[in-house]
Amino acid sequence: MKYAWSVAGLAGLGALAACMETASMPEAGEGRALYVENCAQCHGPVGRGDGPWAKGMNPAPSDLTQLAEGGTFPRARVLSTIDGYHRAQVPGQQMPEFGALLTGETVPVDTGDGVMTPTPRPLAALLSYLESIQDV
Repeated sequence: MKYAWSVAGLAGLGALAACMETASMPEAGEGRALYVENCAQCHGPVGRGDGPWAKGMNPAPSDLTQLAEGGTFPRARVLSTIDGYHRAQVPGQQMPEFGALLTGETVPVDTGDGVMTPTPRPLAALLSYLESIQDV
């Protein structure tokens, strides 16, 4: 019986590996469409915090082209901010949570620590776009 469990376990790992091979990190273009639909009203057409709804917001929307710290894009922090986890304890944060970005097929994303984290594809696509617009 122990042998059967090992074979089943290996088959499961093989299936997981196959999924990881077929699901890849989305390109920035896929994320740009999501950005325009969900973020540009506040953060502006190119992410500088100057969208049409930004006027009078306090605090002002972040300049998303300046997220890279010392040349390193903070993937885990950006993902946590978009999904709402990072700002849960911060009073005065006006950024809405985007539930639609948190559903669907997952893709493996390296969040900066070398560990591949299953992430909903729309969220990973938006992350890819934001990383592509950094002024470094």
